[in-house]
Amino acid sequence: MLVSNENFSLPLDAAWSTQDIIKVTNFYALVADAYETGVDRELLLAAYRDFKNVVPMKFEEKQLDREFAAASGYSIYQTIKAARESTRPKLKLSL
Repeated sequence: MLVSNENFSLPLDAAWSTQDIIKVTNFYALVADAYETGVDRELLLAAYRDFKNVVPMKFEEKQLDREFAAASGYSIYQTIKAARESTRPKLKLSL
């Protein structure tokens, strides 16, 4: 997974376990990859399921999406929406 050369702070919760932080960070990296290089759609959706296990509440997901978009310019919501609507194996989005 490739994350942009830009340095930005990922929205993380200090109460999460190390495993949860790894799952969420992996998901954020795949969202960024969807915009930067393209990503395997099934891998992204599997990472989203892991993310939802860590962040099951919709309002918390929306808050993290806003924070992630503010920091990176990438939308979790738009990325997952595109992945669900696509039938192609690889997903590549543009800003």
